[in-house]
Amino acid sequence: MSQGQQPVREGEERYAALLNNSNAVRAVTSAVEGTLGPKGLDVMLVGDRGEVIITNDGVTILDKMDVSHPAARLLIQVARSQQKKVGDGTTTATVLAGALVQEGVSQIVKGVPASKVVAGMQQGVRMAADSLRNRTREIRDLDDPLLAKAVYVAGREREDIVALVMEAASIVGLRKLKDPSYSLAEAVTAHEKGNNEVFEGLLLRQAPLYPHDTPELADTRILVLHDALEPETLDEEVLTTEAGFARYMELRERFARDLSVLAELGVGLILLEKGIHPDAEQFCMDHGIMVIPRVSRKDLARVSLMTGAVPLRRTALHKERDSLSRLLGFTPLARYDELLERVRIRSGGQKEDPVVTLIVGASTAEVVGEAARIAADAASALQAAISGGILPGGGTAELAVSYELERRREAVKGMEAYGIAAVAAALRKPMAQILLNAGYNPLEKMEEARAAQLAEECDGMGVDCDTGLVIHYEEHGIVDPALVKIHGLLTAGEVACAVLRIHNVIKMRKPSGNE
Repeated sequence: MSQGQQPVREGEERYAALLNNSNAVRAVTSAVEGTLGPKGLDVMLVGDRGEVIITNDGVTILDKMDVSHPAARLLIQVARSQQKKVGDGTTTATVLAGALVQEGVSQIVKGVPASKVVAGMQQGVRMAADSLRNRTREIRDLDDPLLAKAVYVAGREREDIVALVMEAASIVGLRKLKDPSYSLAEAVTAHEKGNNEVFEGLLLRQAPLYPHDTPELADTRILVLHDALEPETLDEEVLTTEAGFARYMELRERFARDLSVLAELGVGLILLEKGIHPDAEQFCMDHGIMVIPRVSRKDLARVSLMTGAVPLRRTALHKERDSLSRLLGFTPLARYDELLERVRIRSGGQKEDPVVTLIVGASTAEVVGEAARIAADAASALQAAISGGILPGGGTAELAVSYELERRREAVKGMEAYGIAAVAAALRKPMAQILLNAGYNPLEKMEEARAAQLAEECDGMGVDCDTGLVIHYEEHGIVDPALVKIHGLLTAGEVACAVLRIHNVIKMRKPSGNE
C-alpha cells in the first residue's frame, strides 16, 4: 500500500510550490469574481478600526485586502497595472490572470514541462491580443451611440453618472481626450455635501484665509508662488548691528512696495506653497485679495497650466512692473464655495485646452466614495474607447477568440500547444463567471452563445443576463473598450507566466548590519 502511494507523495512534493501559489491566486480571485457582470454583487471591506468600504471596484478590493502571500501579491499587481494604464477592467483582468494560472497548473501537473506551458501561453496571449485588435470597431466622434453605451456599461448603468461623464467629455473635446498624458478620471472629485455637477475649472481642496470673509472675484489676476509671501530674512546676528537693522528696514519697505505693486496689477488671488507673513496677510485682507496658503505643488501646477500663471519664487516680486505682469495668470471667476468648503477657480476660457472638474455627490461618505469610483471607471472607459475602439462586452469577444485559438493550436507542433490550449480555456472564464453570477449554468449558456456566433457569423452574440436568451450585444449596447480587454489580457498573461515559472519559494535571510 505504501509503495502505491509513494509516487503521489513525490508528485506532491515536486509541485508543492506551484500548487501553493495556485491556491493563493485562487483565494484572491474568489474575492473579486463575484462582482463581475451586471448581476455582480458588492464586497464589504472592514478595517481594524471599524471603517467600512462597500464597493464593486476590483482594484479597490484588491488594494485594501490584507494579503501576505507573495504569489497573491503578484496577482494584485495585475489590477494595479490595469488601473494605472487603462483605469477600468481591473476585475476582469484579475479573473483572467487567475484562470490562466489555474489552466497552466492543470497542464503542468499532467506532465507538460512548465517551460513549454509558459512558452505556449506567451504565444497564445499574443495571438489572442492580435485577434482582439482585428475585431475592434473604431469610435470616430463623441456622438457615436456606442460610446455612450460603453460608458453606461463601465458606469454600472448609472444614468446620472453617464450623463455627467458625457457632458465633461463634450467640454474637453476629442483631441484632448486622445492625449495619453490627460486623464479625465483624475478630474473626478467626490463630496458628500455636493450634487452631481460638471464645473469648467478647478476645485481646490485648501481653504483660503478667512474663508467666510472672502469676496467673489471676477476677472482677476493670479499670483502663484513656490514660496512663502514674506520679506527676505536676515540672520539674528546681523540684526544686532546698526547696518543690519537698516538693511532689515529696507527689506520691509521693499516688501511693502512689492505688495502695493501686486494690488495695482489687479492681483485678486494668491496661491502659496508655504505660509504668509502677518503684514502681508493684513494687506491682502484690506485690499480684498484672496490668499490660499499651503497649496500642494501638484495643484499649483494645475492652476498655473489652466490660468497661464508662471510659478515664481519670492525674489521674483522685485521684477519690473511690466515683467511681473506677464508672469501672472487670469481667471474669470474665483470664489469660495461654502457648501463644499472648496475654492472654485474657473477656466480662463482657452477653448483649445479646456479644464473640467466632475463633482460627484451623495448622502454619505461611503456612498459618495463608491459613486466617485464608478465615475472614474466610466471616464476611463470613455477615453479608452476613443483611443482604441470597442468590442462586444460580456466576454463574447473572448469566447470567439478562444475557439479561434483552439483551431490555430492544431497547427502548432510541439508541447507549446498545451500552453495555447490553456489560454483558450482561460478566455472563457470571464463569460462563465458573468453567467454564474447571473444564476445560469455557464456551460449550457456558453454553448448556446457560441452556436449563435457561428450561425450568425457574429462575435457579438451573447446571453442576456436578465432573460437568459441569446441576443446581439452590440445592438443592445453591451460593449467594452478594446484597450480594457487587450491590456488586461497582456498583463494577466505576464503575471500568470511569472507564477507558473516559480519552482520553489525560499525565504531570504535578514541583512546584517554591515550590508
